[in-house]
Amino acid sequence: MSIDTSSSRPVRTRFAPSPTGFLHLGGARTALFSWAYARHFGGTFVLRIEDTDVARSTPEAVQAILDGMQWLGFQPDEGPFYQMQRMDRYREVVAQMLTDGKAYHCYSSPEEVEAMREKARAEGRKPRYDGTWRPEPGKALPPVPEGRKPVVRFRNPLDGDVTWNDLVKGPITFSNDELDDLVIARADGTPTYNFCVVVDDWDMQITHVIRGDDHVNNTPRQINILRALGGETPLYGHVPMILGPDGEKLSKRHGAVSVMQYDDLGYLPEAMVNYLARLGWSHGDDELFDRDQLVAWFDGTHMSRSAAQWDPKKLNWVNAHYLRQLPVDELARRVEPRIRARGGVLEGAAPLAAVLALIAPRAETLEQLADEAMLFYAPFDAAALPADLVEQHLTDEARVLLRDFATAAAGIDEWNRTELSAVMKSVLARHNVKMPKLGVPLRVALTGKAQTPSIDAVLELLGKENVQNRLRTI
Repeated sequence: MSIDTSSSRPVRTRFAPSPTGFLHLGGARTALFSWAYARHFGGTFVLRIEDTDVARSTPEAVQAILDGMQWLGFQPDEGPFYQMQRMDRYREVVAQMLTDGKAYHCYSSPEEVEAMREKARAEGRKPRYDGTWRPEPGKALPPVPEGRKPVVRFRNPLDGDVTWNDLVKGPITFSNDELDDLVIARADGTPTYNFCVVVDDWDMQITHVIRGDDHVNNTPRQINILRALGGETPLYGHVPMILGPDGEKLSKRHGAVSVMQYDDLGYLPEAMVNYLARLGWSHGDDELFDRDQLVAWFDGTHMSRSAAQWDPKKLNWVNAHYLRQLPVDELARRVEPRIRARGGVLEGAAPLAAVLALIAPRAETLEQLADEAMLFYAPFDAAALPADLVEQHLTDEARVLLRDFATAAAGIDEWNRTELSAVMKSVLARHNVKMPKLGVPLRVALTGKAQTPSIDAVLELLGKENVQNRLRTI
């Protein structure tokens, strides 16, 4: 849908993950939308790490987020900022709100608050704090319980509505009488999530907030606090979640959910950015577009209200497209470390660029390319050839053909596909057999596989010395 996304201020977006785990796919898409929106309008993209959940936040999770952002190419213009380094600022704002009467101390215990909510439920009302400690003209407050430390609650408006024009969902309205007086500081003085977010967005002059729709219920509370502070409200856009192929919430059972796992699995960041962009946003029927084209198109419109569905087959299709777009030398640079990690030896073997030119047209991931390239780079051991293939294909009849081929091939001066094909045809003619009788045994004897790319291409890339040495062991 099309929503007015204009703002009188220079565009400033933010991505604000909590470092309690890896950068998941939903978070990566949020980062993408925020980054692309800022880039489209020549604005500023801010990275903020919301690490106030000390019990669950870890340095490893912070690094995982930073690694994921770097891999995807979402470099922030400012940050990363860390909420734990801004505690003095939050406490300063809480103190000022108490002074201004926009917040108050509440001495109700958690058990008492829960009892208030249970009573409201029993009476058919929305469960909420009942305002026992909210100061009002002429209201007598209860005596302060001895030794009990208070929380600080925001003095939420009692009447009226909170309305915003969501970039994704359109107009959304909440009645203030449905909203609690939100706790903005705990009894130990630490500020709460919704409060920290507001102060950060205010201080960092965020103009547009794009985030998951699980935050919709937080937005009216944050808007009210921001207005109480005298800040200008950002434009909000809440994107629906990503579902798995089965229509359920995306989770580990659907496969990898960490962005960096997709790097491990051999996906290109260019492909991941393209695919993530299409999960909840569209530009006509365009499916394939590079980063620059995405930025040119992404103006905050055409984001879907419906949940997106993760489709591994579609991702593979997109990734295969980007693999084919890479120059072969760049493709080789990305595949080489994966081959070496498998124990492959490239020195003295076929040029990797030539191998990739042969196998890349059918590949979908870098990992698949590395697996198939091992055909040429795995250390060869005739004794390790699969016993079942040897028994099935290296029969006495086949060995006669292989020895004849080896003798004839020894006389080839120019070791290339044309000459090799001619030699194979001459062997077939002498023995009056068809190609599979020679081709399959050659594959098994030289590579340990019954299926490979065209056998003359494989022979050419393996090289004359390799082929002759391997056939001598049969």
